[in-house]
Amino acid sequence: MKHWWNIFFVALIGVFSNLSAANVSLIEIKGAIGPATASYVTRALDLAEKQRDTCLVIQLDTPGGLLDSTREITRKFFAARIPIVVFVAPNGAMATSAGCYIAMAANIAAMAPGTTIGAAHVVSMGGGSEKDVDAVMKQKLENVGVSYIENIATQRGRNVEWARSAARESVSVTAENALSQNVIDLIAKDVPDLLKQLDGREIGGKKLATLGAVSVKIPMLASEQLFQLLWRPEVMMILMMAAMYGLIGELSNPGAILPGVVGAIALVLVLYMSAILPVNLTGLALIGLAAILFIIDIFAPTHGVLTAGGIVSFFLGALMLFNHAGPAFKLSLGYILFATLLTAAFFSFVVGAGLRAQRLPVRAGRETMLGKVVPALEAIDANGGKVFIEGELWNAVSQTAVEKNQTVEIVAVEGLTLKVKPKTK
Repeated sequence: MKHWWNIFFVALIGVFSNLSAANVSLIEIKGAIGPATASYVTRALDLAEKQRDTCLVIQLDTPGGLLDSTREITRKFFAARIPIVVFVAPNGAMATSAGCYIAMAANIAAMAPGTTIGAAHVVSMGGGSEKDVDAVMKQKLENVGVSYIENIATQRGRNVEWARSAARESVSVTAENALSQNVIDLIAKDVPDLLKQLDGREIGGKKLATLGAVSVKIPMLASEQLFQLLWRPEVMMILMMAAMYGLIGELSNPGAILPGVVGAIALVLVLYMSAILPVNLTGLALIGLAAILFIIDIFAPTHGVLTAGGIVSFFLGALMLFNHAGPAFKLSLGYILFATLLTAAFFSFVVGAGLRAQRLPVRAGRETMLGKVVPALEAIDANGGKVFIEGELWNAVSQTAVEKNQTVEIVAVEGLTLKVKPKTK
């Protein structure tokens, strides 16, 4: 009996141990770092602090992103009341450019085997391309980036010399080299292995108790997912095309309303995104020039010369739009070719057909009755008479008297009265 009581007591202790097991919040960041990412990290950290979680684990895989968003995230890290763990994973993931700053700013930086970190050149994280920045400003931005990452490395006790070379010379290393050079704290194959290795580590005078901890994922909100999707060069390109198609479609078919509304909304979003994303202004200008050339060729046909020029201008503009924006904001050549062909087809056929339709002769209305020949329903003279045309009964007058059933030709329309004359063979 005593033996069974001991078993029950041990099992009861196990149950209560599991109920009291620490929680670890987990979020996953994949793709470019932007305003939506900063919002996601801020919300997740606030929630983890409110829940009094053991720590917040951020699984990171990013080619880089925007400097302002990166600074917002790192400021939140240093003000956090719970430990922050950045885990570059899974195998093949990277923490380059903005990701390098974020990883090094964590209390504990970890990487999975087969991952890379580095290439933290700050100029590629700004709102414009390196070619848009003069030499003096480029040097200033570089110095800001170097001092920024040096400060992060110093506060977290990491390799300051390596951090400096990552920001100035875009140096990057593998997980194994990063660990040997004191860039990161540990290498783990996955999240469970990470939690196992974190157990017992001391941060801020407190030891982490993550052995057996439950990792609870905090998902992105629908609004954060939407804005994360918007901060992509492909989406901005689609919005630019929608703005062009919609606004020009409205101009070519006044009163359609829907194309104009869609185009106006897309244009506002493009202007907003171009103020934040690293866009090449020359590329924007070339795309605008392409739209102008397409329209001119529709109104004043030049046997396709301007259309061909517009296609070339659009292609070059799309090619240059994000050409120096860094790996986080790149348009694939296949995407550019597809967008160019689609735009050429739209302006050549859809808009062209709409504008040419406006030049066709009138096929409905009073003007279409001129020159038509009909029989007189009754005698017609200067005082009046009646004719039947297009399913309607009209008043008619004629300077030359017309007998009933005599054929007459309509020569003019004045209000609700037709002017006719006898039709001679």
